[in-house]
This record gives sequence, structure tokens and C-alpha cells, in this order.
Amino acid sequence: MLNQRARAVKYGRRANNSFIVFRCADVDVLDCSVPQYNNRLDTPLPDVPFVRNLGADQKKLKEKEKGAWTSLSKEEKLALYRLSFELTYPEMKRGSGEWKTVLGGIFFFLGFTGLLVWWQRFSVFGDVPHTLSPEWVEQQTQRMLDMRVNPVHGFSTKWDYEKKQWK
Repeated sequence: MLNQRARAVKYGRRANNSFIVFRCADVDVLDCSVPQYNNRLDTPLPDVPFVRNLGADQKKLKEKEKGAWTSLSKEEKLALYRLSFELTYPEMKRGSGEWKTVLGGIFFFLGFTGLLVWWQRFSVFGDVPHTLSPEWVEQQTQRMLDMRVNPVHGFSTKWDYEKKQWK
């Protein structure tokens, strides 16, 4: 599907019935049937080398590789390794600093939420209703006891009506 659209873009034909695509450069479509290079700890030997198109110096080094390895210097061995692999195991295992960004974002939003709650507490919400004062709660409790609210399993079962105290 994408390949057909890419060809349609290349030749300037109508790619879809709803619009006309103008000519533009070729689209590089990744062919997933061809082996790809990847840096993964669980696959130590990728299917293809890291550098596929070798330069003149790299070709000379590859020819020198076919000879005795004792004649290669440490830098040449390292360059040969870097032709085949992009990263070493310690470089792949090295952590990134992304956790700092995530933790900073979490703290930022927690702080912003705290400021929002503080602003709502003083600016949006009014004073505490008078029905939450201790005197009102005491009167309401006494009223519920006098009415014998839910005498079987509820509030009034915990009140002793003869002694006028909680059980």
C-alpha cells in the first residue's frame, strides 16, 4: 500500500480518488524482509554489520584484517569492531538520564496540583459550614438519639437510654 503511494507520488498520478498528489522526491521505504542492524543485548550478533558502505580507508583496513591479527594495532582493532558493531555491551547497558526528566515532570505536576488545591481552598471554597461545628454536631447527635434513629443495627444501638451514656 505504501509502496503504491510512493510510486504514485513519484510519477505524479492520482494516489487516491479524493486528491491529486504532486510530484516530489522518491520516498525511502524500509524493506522489513531484508536483515536489519540492531543494538540489542539479547542478540549479540546482528545479521548485518553496522557500516555497510565502506570508505577507502575502511576497505584497506578490512583487507588488512584478513592477515595476521598480531600486525594490527589496538586502534585498528577498535576501528574494525566499530565497523561491525555500533555499541559495546557496557555502552548498551549504560542508563540514560530520562528518569530525571520523568521524575522532574512528576514533581512539577504534583507541585502544580498542590498550588491549585491551595488556591481553591482560599479562593473558590467559602468558610466551613456551621453544621460542622462541634456544638452543631453534638446537638444533631442528641436529636438523632432522641428520635431513636435505626435502633436495631445502627447509631442508637450504641446508646444506653437508661443511663444516658454511650455503651
